[in-house]
Amino acid sequence: MAIFTGMCVLSCHADRKSLGQSGNHLGNASSPYLLEHADNPVGWYEWGDEALKKAKEENKPLIISIGYAACHWCHVMEEESFMDTAVANYMNAHFVSIKIDREERPDLDEIYMNAAQLINGNGGWPLNAFALPDGKPFYAGTYFSKDQWLKLLQNIHKAYEQDNATLTKQSEDLTQEIRKIQTAAADADTSAEGNGTLYELVYKGLLDQVDFADGGFKGAPKFPTPVRWEFLMQYAYLTKDKKALSATTTLLDKMARGGIYDQLGGGFARYATDDQWRVPHFEKMLYDNAQLVSLYAHAYQLTGNENYRRIIKETLSFVKRELTSAEGGFYSSINADSEGKEGKFYVWQYDEMARLLDAPELAALEKTFAISKKGNWEKGENILYLDQSAGLSDLSEPLVAKARGKLFAARAKRVHPSLDDKILVSWNALMLKGYVDAYRALGDPAYLQAAEENARFLEKYMLGRNFRLQRSFRRQKVSIDAFLEDYAFLADATLHLYQSNFNKHWFDVSEGLIEYADTYLFDAESNFYTTHTAKKENILINSIGVNDGVVPSANGIMSLTQYRLGKILYDEKYVTNARKMLDRIKFSLATDASSYTSWALLLGLEHYGTYEVAILGKNALGQNLLLQKYYLPNAVFAGGENENLPLLDDKKVAGQTRIYVCKDKVCKLPTDEVDQALKMVTF
Repeated sequence: MAIFTGMCVLSCHADRKSLGQSGNHLGNASSPYLLEHADNPVGWYEWGDEALKKAKEENKPLIISIGYAACHWCHVMEEESFMDTAVANYMNAHFVSIKIDREERPDLDEIYMNAAQLINGNGGWPLNAFALPDGKPFYAGTYFSKDQWLKLLQNIHKAYEQDNATLTKQSEDLTQEIRKIQTAAADADTSAEGNGTLYELVYKGLLDQVDFADGGFKGAPKFPTPVRWEFLMQYAYLTKDKKALSATTTLLDKMARGGIYDQLGGGFARYATDDQWRVPHFEKMLYDNAQLVSLYAHAYQLTGNENYRRIIKETLSFVKRELTSAEGGFYSSINADSEGKEGKFYVWQYDEMARLLDAPELAALEKTFAISKKGNWEKGENILYLDQSAGLSDLSEPLVAKARGKLFAARAKRVHPSLDDKILVSWNALMLKGYVDAYRALGDPAYLQAAEENARFLEKYMLGRNFRLQRSFRRQKVSIDAFLEDYAFLADATLHLYQSNFNKHWFDVSEGLIEYADTYLFDAESNFYTTHTAKKENILINSIGVNDGVVPSANGIMSLTQYRLGKILYDEKYVTNARKMLDRIKFSLATDASSYTSWALLLGLEHYGTYEVAILGKNALGQNLLLQKYYLPNAVFAGGENENLPLLDDKKVAGQTRIYVCKDKVCKLPTDEVDQALKMVTF
């Protein structure tokens, strides 16, 4: 790869600008990110037959540029290069250029990100790949300055014209390596320790990485990665291990104190750039906040910590205020930038705070937050995070609460960061589940109502005949065939919704989504599910993804959901398939615990057993809520007033509400007392 210039590896967060029209082909795109580029002089295409056909007919290489609406360095590169007429003219003359929103097309992002990581050892966004007309990549990088980009374009054009055979060979070799990475699960080594020993290995593997001083995993930047902490909390509950619980609560406490949490408006930024959760990259993503609501809800159930209750309520207030559509869908993200500057909406000059607050309020704020006249961030600016001497309970002090309210009101008058208002099924499903978990923990019926409204929205707009899903919705239009994560996350969310409201319709939706995935996405050779259907057009690789990222593995969630469905239905087909999937991943669990913790959750259910709880009678919903206000990660629930599922058969008694606690289809004597049932279902 010596013919190419060097690259900068930078993470991303972009400013959105006013949408425009130009001669390129993005004017009718469904993605706000693509629409941002609609006025570029670059002749951008969306991914599809038209662009690939043009490249083949004109024998031009592809530029495949991938980003997302909240990506700062995507915006920088657009302003420097893609809005430059000279650069655009060169691109238009010698390449066919394609723009992709990574959030709409995670399948394509995975392919070209793997190319960048294989070539450079790392990656990021913007992601800029070069490929043959058939889409096979031969080079990829991230951000390039204008001079770097123009030189790279010239070098690649020259190489394509003069040494095409070498580029073709590179693309074949690179594509083959990517294919190995993305289908490696099919060749997984199934040998591993027994379930109990493996469960301990996963725990110890994670514990070695925990930062007990500052929370999370050691080093910087720090990402929340909630599924890892869900495992540690499950482990703490099932084994009574205090260190596992301490690891989790330390993370939750430190994040709640830090700048990664919006101390005025609620909600979490995507990650912290430092090792103490103080300095965020300021964009807020739906998927992070969804998973963190669930995590704090579970921690509240387990510990009763009132600070966690506050975080849940504030975060859901943020979601309702800023990320919820009129129809009940949830928007994707809020930009880090406003007025061309990262974090401008969220940071404060000391003098500005002094003008807004009276002396006692300012003094209380200074005592609580690590603010000062010289600032705690760039250019004398202050990020609101707690001072080392302050406690989370100090935020509830009257003067501090009043000061926070005044600052929030003043901030609301600023120019707001832009909103990515597309609605994605998989991310909505995570938020739906977050609302369900919050309802169980706090008992607020408004949270269950929000979950139900979102489920109805997704069913109305995104769910077609035979449970086929569309992935994206924006301004009354749906687009893009759904991916495995959409089916897996929504099946999981609707099953959790059923277990909270006992509306069997949502159980049926969950099972229908699983059956669709079994029919169209299941790969019998590997015993896993592929990312998309085999009929997906113009895709080099149909990935079999098994490892967790910022969201859990779709295959991992599919296995958990099937396992729980099988326990409620008394259907060994689902349970057996979940076990087969788990068996294929055990070697990976033993060798790389932090990448497979969604699977470790199933491992815990298998090793310690799962309780099947049936609640039947007029007061079934009330009893269910009283029981599920506790953290019960190894229990499934079914109930209502009708015996409409196998777990409920022969359990109804006229005029009574009874709770049955069963395990492996064997039930203990029923009770009408929640406390008695709780003793049967807890460790």
